[in-house]
Amino acid sequence: MGASGLSNGTGTEGADTGRAPAPGPRGLEPGASAERLLLFTDAVAAISITLLILPLVDLVPEAVAAHEEPSKVITDHLDQIWSFLLSFVVISNVWLEHHRTFAAVGKLTRPLMIWNMGWLLAVVVLPLPTEMIGAFGRDRFVAAFYYATLLASMVCRSAMLRILKTTPELLKDDVPGAHRRVSDLYTEGYLNVIAVAVALALALAVPVLQYYSLVLLAVPRRILRFRDRAAAR
Repeated sequence: MGASGLSNGTGTEGADTGRAPAPGPRGLEPGASAERLLLFTDAVAAISITLLILPLVDLVPEAVAAHEEPSKVITDHLDQIWSFLLSFVVISNVWLEHHRTFAAVGKLTRPLMIWNMGWLLAVVVLPLPTEMIGAFGRDRFVAAFYYATLLASMVCRSAMLRILKTTPELLKDDVPGAHRRVSDLYTEGYLNVIAVAVALALALAVPVLQYYSLVLLAVPRRILRFRDRAAAR
C-alpha cells in the first residue's frame, strides 16, 4: 500500500491531521480574560469609592487637636459630607452600569480594554473633584471638573457598548438575549451621555442647580421603560 493511502484510525487522511484550526474572530486580544478584567475593574472601583471617606476620617484628629466638640466634626463639615454622599451614589451607579455592560462579555479586544481603562481613569479621578466640592462649595470650575469627569466615564462606557454591539462574537454564547441586552444598554448609554452634557450646561448656567441637575440621569432609563411598555401593548 502506498503512503498516499495511509490514514489514521478514524479513516481521516494523515495530511488532514495537521490542518490548522479555524481562526477565531478578528481583533481578539490573545490571553486576555474578561473575568480577570472585570475583577480588576471592580477592585479599582472599590478603592476609588473607599478613598471618598478618607478626607472625612482626617477631620477627627483635627477636631481633637483643636479641642472641638465631637459634634462639630459633622455640623462644621456638612458640605464635605454632602459631596461624599453625592459621589458615593454616582460611583455606585456607574459601577453598576459597568457591571451590567460586562455581564455577558466572554472575549476581549484591545480597543475594548483601552476604553475600559479610560473608564477606570475617570472613576479614579472622581474623588478629587469630590474633595474640591467640599472645599470650594458651588464653584463653577469645580462643577465643570466634576461633570467633565462623569461625562468622560459615560463616553467610555458608550464606546465599550458600541464595540460589543458591533462585535457580537465577544458575547457569551450561554447568555440568552445577550445581543438585545447590549443593544438596549447602548441606547441607554448614549442617552446618559446626552443627559450629563445637559446637566453640565445647566450647572454652569444656573449655579443654584449645579449638582441637583444630576437627577437628569434618571430620565434615560425611564424613557426606555416607557418604550418597552408601549411595545408590549
